[in-house]
Amino acid sequence: MLDGGFVVRWLTAAAGLVEREAERLTELDSAIGDADHGANMQRGFAAVVKTVDTRPPGTPGAVLIAAGRQLISTVGGASGPLYGTLLRRAGKSLGEAPQVTVGELQTALRAGVKSVQELGGSAPGDKTMLDALVPGVEALATSFEAAAGAAEQGARDTVPMLARKGRASYLGERSIGHQDPGATSSALLFAALAEAAR
Repeated sequence: MLDGGFVVRWLTAAAGLVEREAERLTELDSAIGDADHGANMQRGFAAVVKTVDTRPPGTPGAVLIAAGRQLISTVGGASGPLYGTLLRRAGKSLGEAPQVTVGELQTALRAGVKSVQELGGSAPGDKTMLDALVPGVEALATSFEAAAGAAEQGARDTVPMLARKGRASYLGERSIGHQDPGATSSALLFAALAEAAR
């Protein structure tokens, strides 16, 4: 069973990975975006850690809702609303249960991913964060490690894709050959989940 403390550990691990990978995220974003994804994600997740560290963990749902709100108010561009929506919707789906199963977390994240799809008007294959989120969430049924591997592979699979949504889509054919920064940062969420579960 996963409690609020587990979710805090997950988000703290995510902040650490984002911090470590910020330069790489910015490099990827400078090729097909506006070169601020690393800095934005770093600032957002640092604020999330501050938020969840300064209060008792509470329920898994409450932690995710608080983190989502923080991302929406701290992160610029499209990333804040998208990541914030993902976490808030997942948190709402979990409700007020003090502990949740991995299956319940998977169902909640699936609801979060659906909200991201609706907000961004995108689908898997469009070269967006969904290309890592969807396989990551589906692989949670197997294990946290499997989810991390599937999300990482999903991010790598964006390299040959033509971007159909977001800023990268303005580049047309020139978006091909670059890994999507949003999918890359989404994969870090699943890597952090596996780290928190160890």
